[in-house]
Amino acid sequence: MNIYDVSKKAGVSIATVSRVLNGNPNVSEKTRARVLEVMEELGYTPNVFARGLGLGSIKTIGIMCSDSSDPYLAHAIYYLERDLRTNGYDSILCCTGNSLETKRQYFELLRSKKVDAIIIAGSKFIEMKIKDNAYIIDAAKELPIILVNGYLEGENIYCTLCDDRTATHYATSQLIASGCRKILYLFSSYSYSGTNKMKGYRDALCGRGLSVQDEYIHQCEKDVLAARDLLLRLHKEGLPFDAVLTSDDALAVGAVKYAHMTGRSIPDDLSIIGYNNSAYSICTDPELTSIDSKAEALCTTAINTLMGVFNGGNVPSRTTIAADLIKRATTKF
Repeated sequence: MNIYDVSKKAGVSIATVSRVLNGNPNVSEKTRARVLEVMEELGYTPNVFARGLGLGSIKTIGIMCSDSSDPYLAHAIYYLERDLRTNGYDSILCCTGNSLETKRQYFELLRSKKVDAIIIAGSKFIEMKIKDNAYIIDAAKELPIILVNGYLEGENIYCTLCDDRTATHYATSQLIASGCRKILYLFSSYSYSGTNKMKGYRDALCGRGLSVQDEYIHQCEKDVLAARDLLLRLHKEGLPFDAVLTSDDALAVGAVKYAHMTGRSIPDDLSIIGYNNSAYSICTDPELTSIDSKAEALCTTAINTLMGVFNGGNVPSRTTIAADLIKRATTKF
């Protein structure tokens, strides 16, 4: 069955059926009821959707992520959809890329679908300029906004975060305690999470009486070969380093490849720590020491928070979860 069948049986135009589907108020209640009744009879679209238009809920949650091919975000999407299904909700996924304008367009698309809430996975959606986040804050006046590992303050906005700053502080401190003094830090973005990771690295150096040097901090595309080539260039330029801490496992894999190409022994000559404890961490030789950012716990907590909001419960606007450092063979501790 399709929209034409509904239009014919209900005795209304296709435009009218479309207005009913989109929740347009310019339809009389009598006509709306008739169209919904016909949709129910014909089995056009899931019945829950048809009933939801009348009840103000379609039992569907919008999920936004910047890149579903990213291992961390791919796992986050899996956990989010799994837990939504467990609670009787469907989902609509939008992969936006990094353009602010595209993010806004997809956000408005989800709102036009009358979703019951929007989940934003990853911290790249929160912009440095406050005005660039206004579209999210404004939307929160109408529906709950859930941020997974991102932070934005506002009414009806709920954030579940990994304590990235403490995690990288601990990892850096462990490297220092194991004898490392020239620790490179590779990162991929200045997102909320990325900024906190860098702060942890800086804090640990300062706390141990070591200077923070710009030549030891490098932004790099989240790509194995890009990280490898960056380290090869730094090596060729004569920059001495005895450890590499990264904001993502893909960069750490690049460090392992660099070590193999230059004959540096891991971890005796070079210690390496990744981030996210992804599948990458057990695919290298040797296996990576990595920070487990608890993607599953973050997502489960986010969905529990959302269900609490729907049920009228008193839920926190911000929940922070501690990371773990998973020690494997790329470090001496």
